[in-house]
This record gives sequence, C-alpha cells and structure tokens, in this order.
Amino acid sequence: QVQLVESGGGLVQAGDSLRLACAGSGRTFGSYAMGWFRQAPGKEREFVAAINWSGSSTVYADSVKGRFTISRENAKNTMYLRMNNLIPDDTAVYYCAAAALRWISTYYKSQDYPYWGQGTQVTVSS
Repeated sequence: QVQLVESGGGLVQAGDSLRLACAGSGRTFGSYAMGWFRQAPGKEREFVAAINWSGSSTVYADSVKGRFTISRENAKNTMYLRMNNLIPDDTAVYYCAAAALRWISTYYKSQDYPYWGQGTQVTVSS
C-alpha cells in the first residue's frame, strides 16, 4: 500500500509553467505504475499522463502532449508533472494515482488506480 501527497499547484498566467510533485510513502513506491488525472469544476475526472514503474514508458492525453512531461525519481519516492505553456483549459484539481503493477494497460481509466492523493489546485488565468 502507498500513500500519496501532491504539491506544487498554484495560480499562474497563460503561458507560464508549473511543476507538480507527488510524494509517496512505502518501500514499494518504485514498483508501482502511476498517473496524473485532473478534474475541472462540473466535469468528470480525466486522464493526463501515466508512467511505468521505472520511468522508461510514458503516455499522454492528446490535450497535453508536447506541453506536459511526466517523470519519476524512485530513489526519492516522487513523481513529477512538468507543465509548460499552460492555458486556461488546464485549470483543474490535479491528482496523482498509483497501481500495484509495473505498467497498467488501462492507464486512462481512473477506476483502475486504487491509490490516490488529495489533489492540488492549478488555476491558469488568461
């Protein structure tokens, strides 16, 4: 089992950058597939990016491809989401999630991740 805590959110202007972090507890962090999701007001939670246990494989939603980068440092029990060229449509609560698999083929399905952080707010003004 792993506990997750997000940080790094905030209020920025369009075109700015942010880096979110997701700190995990437990010695098994390095064996978990992980993902980032976001939820805007009045909308369903949507997939943003996913990464396998080692960081060698990543996948992105089309809406963030080329602007966001997911990475992880297992020695620090931490996963990151670097967000560049932010736009107002990126405004949402961002959540990190984990699954006790080295890779999760259904990475875009939030219901397939058993472990979640509490979320961090990202607000992008125009």
